[in-house]
Amino acid sequence: MPVPKAPGTPAPNASSRNVGGRPRRSSRATLEDAASELFLEQGYAATTIDQIAQRAGVGRNTFFSYFGAKSDLLWLDADPTLELLPAELAAAPADLPPTAALAAALHELASRHPHSALPIALSQRESMATLDEFLRAGLPRFLAVRSAIAEFLADRSGRTAADPIVRAAAAAITAAVATGAGDWALAGSERGPLADAVDLAVAPVLGGFASLLNAR
Repeated sequence: MPVPKAPGTPAPNASSRNVGGRPRRSSRATLEDAASELFLEQGYAATTIDQIAQRAGVGRNTFFSYFGAKSDLLWLDADPTLELLPAELAAAPADLPPTAALAAALHELASRHPHSALPIALSQRESMATLDEFLRAGLPRFLAVRSAIAEFLADRSGRTAADPIVRAAAAAITAAVATGAGDWALAGSERGPLADAVDLAVAPVLGGFASLLNAR
């Protein structure tokens, strides 16, 4: 015999019940899904934060508790990997020359990136018209990576982060990483491991700076 509901008990819905024992999705995940749907339906530029929050069933303040800007949604699949960079640099073998240690750290970082984690701004760039915004939002991330690499090279080479050679190397290596990752992302179903693409892109740059940075 069915158990009657107590008066005032709301009916279960997709957001409040567990299906098959699975925990309900977080507000962050719901916002991510809502944004992806809206970007595909009407394009990135035409989608507002209020629309994303409304589609997700949360308030505007909830959006900003997870994301600093709408453009952060374009980097959802890349940011978790970028956040691992400091730890990978710290774990780089101490007995290797600076450029070889950096190559090892970047290879390990790229190896940790899930093969299926492709930024939606690239995978759906034509239907969403998001590539330009993705690149603009990438600038602060580029600068953060460049800074981390410069600090690493300075520490390992005995130079300072303000040294022109260190700054030039860090900028060139960061650009090479971005190039390799971009080529990998745009290769479609034929793309191989991200680590291979990054290795290929950074090798000539690291080789060019090796004699300057490895001489201690």
